[in-house]
Amino acid sequence: MQNNLAIIKIRVEKLRQQIEEARYAYHVLDKNLINEGALDSLKNELFQLEQQYPQLITADSPTQRVAGQVSEKFAKVVHRQPMISLYDAFSEEDMLSWQERNHNFLGQKLEVDYYAELKLDGLAISLRYERGQLIQGATRGDGQVGEDVTTNIRTINSIPLRLRQPTDQELRAIGLSKAEIDKLRIILDNDFLEIRGEAVMTKKNLADINQRYQSLGKPLLANVRNAVAGSIRQLDPRITAERRLDFYAYDLLIADWPRGQVIAKRHQADRLANLLGFKTLPQNQVCANLAVVFEFYRQMEQQRSVLPFEIDGTVVKYDDLRLWNQLGVVGKAPRYMMAYKFSALQATTIVEDVVWQVGRTGVLTPAAVLKPVKVGGVTIARSTLHNFNEIKRLGLLIGDTVILERAGDVIPKIVEVLPKLRSGQEKEITPPRYCPFCNGLVKKVTDQVAYYCPNKNCYAVNLRRLRHWASKGAADWDGFGPKIIEQLVEQGLVENIADFYSLTIDQLKILPGLGEKSASNLVDAIKQKKTLAIDRFIYALGIRQIGQESATTIADFLASRLKLTSGEHNLLPDRLAVAAGALTLEDWQNLPDIGPKVAQSLTEWFSDPINLKLINLLTAQGVRLSYSQPLVGQQPLAGRSFVLTGSLNSLTRSQAEATIKQAGGHITSQVSRQTDYVVAGRDPGSKLAKAKQLGIKIINEEELLTLLKRS
Repeated sequence: MQNNLAIIKIRVEKLRQQIEEARYAYHVLDKNLINEGALDSLKNELFQLEQQYPQLITADSPTQRVAGQVSEKFAKVVHRQPMISLYDAFSEEDMLSWQERNHNFLGQKLEVDYYAELKLDGLAISLRYERGQLIQGATRGDGQVGEDVTTNIRTINSIPLRLRQPTDQELRAIGLSKAEIDKLRIILDNDFLEIRGEAVMTKKNLADINQRYQSLGKPLLANVRNAVAGSIRQLDPRITAERRLDFYAYDLLIADWPRGQVIAKRHQADRLANLLGFKTLPQNQVCANLAVVFEFYRQMEQQRSVLPFEIDGTVVKYDDLRLWNQLGVVGKAPRYMMAYKFSALQATTIVEDVVWQVGRTGVLTPAAVLKPVKVGGVTIARSTLHNFNEIKRLGLLIGDTVILERAGDVIPKIVEVLPKLRSGQEKEITPPRYCPFCNGLVKKVTDQVAYYCPNKNCYAVNLRRLRHWASKGAADWDGFGPKIIEQLVEQGLVENIADFYSLTIDQLKILPGLGEKSASNLVDAIKQKKTLAIDRFIYALGIRQIGQESATTIADFLASRLKLTSGEHNLLPDRLAVAAGALTLEDWQNLPDIGPKVAQSLTEWFSDPINLKLINLLTAQGVRLSYSQPLVGQQPLAGRSFVLTGSLNSLTRSQAEATIKQAGGHITSQVSRQTDYVVAGRDPGSKLAKAKQLGIKIINEEELLTLLKRS
């Protein structure tokens, strides 16, 4: 037990060091060393360890204070009431534990309403009004002392310079009594009011500013949070004004009156702030219990991408403000509210092992076995490492703490290793010498990064090749999942893809879990799609380095060589193979988006006797090919090449690609001088820099949608 505590203590100390380093860089030096989601993940791990081992909690722990330090650029402002931070919850279990802790603290089980609000991703601001007039605006700072940014916040149009005077009728409509209205009138006329809220920048505004800055050759704004913080803390208020920030109120302090004395409910305070002239969030709602809160949370997470601003979760508060005084504050945060955060697009976890998978072309791909973590709403336990060069580039060891990223439909990937969290027990990763499935000697192509199993009869290679043929982008057979195909191989019914076409109902119905009806459906699925489009056929063959886009390029080229007309639906596969086999390495390389390695792969595949025999078997089984010529000239994006980078708000990556193709456009994976447009979404990668270097036209999501509307 003592030894285990010593290990935990080391982990806690390293977590604190990593968090403090990241926070100092962000809040004091205006540098972003680590994504906010990954930082939250580290903070949560530290918090959980401190809860489990309270003897390790220290006064200087990052969990015990509000983030931020005051910049020397601005005058200091001492907050009349501290702008305290919040504890974070990441699951329903965390929220239920919070509720239970409060019940235990009060010594009774409460049956009260909650007020669920959106948690905006921006910068917390405090606004002080005296006798209805704005006299000061300040940042949160360290929670006790902030920065005076009055001049800059006056440029935000949604912040009133003088409070609006609501009518008695309006105040009665939000549930205030005559006594409460009279008291409020006196305060508004003679005392002070403090509005706290979030300064934000809309996604569209960020995109517009970056487009303008790009044309001027100025550095781009990284994200909305950094953009807001940088805008508010400008020494020149004209720069703040041009950023067109917005402000939403989330708290209302009425002079020195205790909570609940003038306004009894949190939702009433929200509506009062609106009447005083502030924007509030219409999505916020009163929830009768945590079950309703959870439903609100799920709805907001689904709507997150279509909102005009960024949110990273919800804030759940007790609606009865009088309870706030009773519950008070513990450590650095209040008991009466909790930040219930969405699963971040980045999080930290630990690499517990590395295993090697064998692909359909024999290439061995390393995969990290992870301590399960929720990222982007999905629990991730594995992540591809692509190849051994990627392991070396990351400097990854087994046992490392890593940052895992998942954006939109992108497959989760490890983007960074945190070496400062190493304990000294980590292990080096080495490439395998033998195939983990057939035990054959693994080879490495001299000029390539991949290791591969050269055994064409390797069980794993063949199984993945068969699965690939039946997959959605290829033959697209309903019902042929991995388990069914594995059973077919184990029963000796299928050895190669041509064997699929001779399967019978009698053979299939004896498989475990299949009956007459299911077997009939599988046979029908094959018969109904015995004719394949040429591009699907080429992709389905599983030629190394040939994806769907390359397959389309190759299909159009071979169709032109064979002088096929649009609507051809009875082409023999062996005729296509003869045409492909007649092409030289140079012929292949002349095709757009086909480089030397891809050309070499195509030349080798169509000259291999085993592959040609397979195509002859497919021809004998009655497989036929069809071709539909692109409607060049009738589609507005015909002939134009697109590269996508980053995450879009209204479209997934696959939706965007499909829509561009329907409009006649061509998708490529790499930026080159032949690229017409690079579509840059949120958090773009290195392709954006390459596009700038080559002078390729860069468009945002809105401009892409405008192009597509013309179709």
